[in-house]
Amino acid sequence: MSTSFASATPVTPDRDWWRRAVIYQIYPRSFADGDGDGIGDLPGIRSRLPYLAALGVDAIWLSPFYPSPLADGGYDITDHRDVDPRLGTLEDFDHVVADAHRLGIRIVVDIVPNHTSDQHPWFVEALEAGPGSPARERYIFRDGTGPDGSEPPADWRSHFGGSAWQRAGDGEWYCHLFAREQPDLNWDHPEVRAYFEDTLRFWADRGVDGFRIDVAHSLAKDLSHPLRSQPNLDAVLPLDGTDPLYDREEVHEIYRSWRKVFDEYDPPRMAVAETWTPTSSRTYLYARPDELGQVFDFSLLKAQWHPEQFRSVITRSIREHSQIGGAMTWVLSSHDVPRHATRYALPLDTDLYAWLAGDGRGVELDEATARRRARAATLMMLALPGSAYLYQGEELGLLEVADLPAESLRDPVFERTGGELKGRDGCRVPLPWTSGGPSFGFGADGSWLPQPDWFGAYAVSAQSGDRGSSLELYRSALALRRTLATDDDFAWVESGDPEVLRFARRDGWECLVNFSAREVDVPGRPLLSSTGDLGPTLAPEAAVWFVPSAPV
Repeated sequence: MSTSFASATPVTPDRDWWRRAVIYQIYPRSFADGDGDGIGDLPGIRSRLPYLAALGVDAIWLSPFYPSPLADGGYDITDHRDVDPRLGTLEDFDHVVADAHRLGIRIVVDIVPNHTSDQHPWFVEALEAGPGSPARERYIFRDGTGPDGSEPPADWRSHFGGSAWQRAGDGEWYCHLFAREQPDLNWDHPEVRAYFEDTLRFWADRGVDGFRIDVAHSLAKDLSHPLRSQPNLDAVLPLDGTDPLYDREEVHEIYRSWRKVFDEYDPPRMAVAETWTPTSSRTYLYARPDELGQVFDFSLLKAQWHPEQFRSVITRSIREHSQIGGAMTWVLSSHDVPRHATRYALPLDTDLYAWLAGDGRGVELDEATARRRARAATLMMLALPGSAYLYQGEELGLLEVADLPAESLRDPVFERTGGELKGRDGCRVPLPWTSGGPSFGFGADGSWLPQPDWFGAYAVSAQSGDRGSSLELYRSALALRRTLATDDDFAWVESGDPEVLRFARRDGWECLVNFSAREVDVPGRPLLSSTGDLGPTLAPEAAVWFVPSAPV
């Protein structure tokens, strides 16, 4: 495979690098295995940094690599300032940072502030200390309801299914908005706030350039007695910040204090909020300059393959961001959702999660359709102003692994829903680096999730040097994007066809996306197309970057 990175230059102290960056998400346990135990690790990541430099990304975002019992894929953390020994050491982490910076790649790490593992020293202490103890005040413990306290304190629901309350051995209940092994922290407690501010400094002092904030909208909660009813998760929220659990107005005070920590460094550290709240004007508040600066806008990820949906999402996001001064973000795939190549290839009326629960049977997935639409959507996304977040393997055109056997699944969603939801393992299957060999080059001895036989055709080695491959399209697009995208200027251009989207960027280049089943004319000189063809017409379900013809 190609390991050339001649174009890479060391990281420079640019304060605004993140505003227009391409950031590549790594799920460490599934990226590359350096020691042959079947689990991806930091040495494996370090060995593949030249690949990422050649791909052309500006930064990598590392999902949790901290010590964890793995009740939720590493998001249940026992120590926020160390490395899980199965993934390496702090010295390994320092090597990753140093090598990445030499290659011009910045480092973003996950911060998980809503909860800890139930094996975190704080929670172990809380259980041992008993009801009414100061140790329990760091978490959310309450008496149960009913005659003997055997019912949960409130009707709050877990995102992984069932109640958000678990009864401890002494009869009190604790809150967990996710798995029962992930007790929620009490953000009214000063020790909790100080702990995470010190954690941010710990990683920033080690050279980390930024932070991705997990479930950023859930820290502040209304814990006044009696606890208010909230049985709807974060699907329906008031627009005044008064929900008892999510997107409360008080959460922004936390992030204003974090901004002061980020600004202690030169250049200031960046941050991006993860919030799955329904997209509204409140979503973009997290991206205010005196808070985190960026928030994931998942509305593009949630949109189906349809021109009006894409147009509406893009229009709203650009408008809302311009009003608060934050940097825009775009994302099509992540470790939490089925891969976009698969989503776009299914009929619009498909119940995606029912399809996954049925192991991908019932509706046939056409790989050619997946390839066309995923490549077109990616080229469209990379032409938009702001930052683009990529998920590992999407540059290979990987599909969701829908038929993982039940006995191999690790996501707690599968167990908590009684198998009704299959969970997120299908997008976390370890990457194929070679067309054959043990675990397709992921490591020397298998992989923690089974890889399908068809992975070999999608491997890095199979695509490198093939000008028609998805990998080479990504490489070309990222290289060209670096020369073209200079600011946030954007304007829709009327295409005259409801199935064709067209928009212009500064410096005289445009993007055309053809959602139709017919060829359309390219109104100018093509620079790059999702099909590789630079002729005068654009194929069905394709996108092209071009310099428009001068008006006659």
